[in-house]
Amino acid sequence: MAAFWNASIWTVRETYGLRAVAGCCAVMAAIMLAASCSAADSQGKPVYDDPAATDADFPVQGEYAGEVEVDGQRFSYGVQLVAEGNGSFMAVGYPGGLPGAGADMSRKFTGKGVRVGEGKDAVVKIEGVDADGVAYRGEVRDGAIVVLDGSRELARLPKVERKSPTLGKAAPEGAVVVFDGKSLDGVEGGRMTDGGLLMQGVKSKATFGDATLHIEFRLPYQPQDRGQARGNSGAYIQGCYEVQMLDSFGLEGLDNECGGIYKAARPDVNMCLPPLSWQTYDINFTAPRFEDGKKVANAKMTVRHNGVVIHENLEIPEGTPGGSNGEGQAGPLYLQDHGNPVRYRNIWIVPKS
Repeated sequence: MAAFWNASIWTVRETYGLRAVAGCCAVMAAIMLAASCSAADSQGKPVYDDPAATDADFPVQGEYAGEVEVDGQRFSYGVQLVAEGNGSFMAVGYPGGLPGAGADMSRKFTGKGVRVGEGKDAVVKIEGVDADGVAYRGEVRDGAIVVLDGSRELARLPKVERKSPTLGKAAPEGAVVVFDGKSLDGVEGGRMTDGGLLMQGVKSKATFGDATLHIEFRLPYQPQDRGQARGNSGAYIQGCYEVQMLDSFGLEGLDNECGGIYKAARPDVNMCLPPLSWQTYDINFTAPRFEDGKKVANAKMTVRHNGVVIHENLEIPEGTPGGSNGEGQAGPLYLQDHGNPVRYRNIWIVPKS
């Protein structure tokens, strides 16, 4: 995929009691691809499940991180640039660094971007107001956000591609392999892509009680969709308790967004990576306890999303609607089909008993 990086806009405001600094962010890929959609929703909005066949906005959306110098002091800074379709973007700034890497969430702020022009001359202009009410603007060049004070360059925030530290983790001794890309022997109702990826809407043949689980998943790129229509699936642990999968890149991180557990808890931090990035859930699950048919202890979970703890020993009072199993019995891992092409690989379970 050929692409040329062009200007856009961003501004950075000083935090921690220092003076404000003007700067900028956003981006553009100039050579338009003859992108082919793998699917489309009922309204004809584009849905992409192949990173090699997307649109002109895809190469510039993503994460940017670096340092900004203010009055001789250097401060870490992160930006998430979210494609919203047809040249529109949302930019989210994080003093301290990216989520899970030092972000000061109390100082988070957002801006909007619009692509101006076409082809290699296109520019994405982004403007917004920070947490203190200060207006900002800026630009991106050569794959990095260039922080500006007027025309003076203050700093660069290069584009980064974070990867989960558990991506590709091998199944340990005693694990039940649900899917390894070689066959569908470990799942019921399974379908594979030509590239050997598992498609949504399956459950493991194995059932379990207490267990640890490793799941690798990739959310589709659906820039024009919003909310629950944007890359939706879910991992129902024991067929009963859902850890949500959703393209929530740059969003708040609610209990119905990526990493959330419906009606139980939002993730401690929104660790959702950009769409079409491989992501991981590593889950330590303790099943509920029953005596004489009465529940005496709720299910509990510790969940790591892309290596970061987002729920620690969380108590879950009840099952999630839409599951394939009820509470109080061994159950499978169920990967929900919500109509979006979510893909999976390298899934295994280690039963504790």
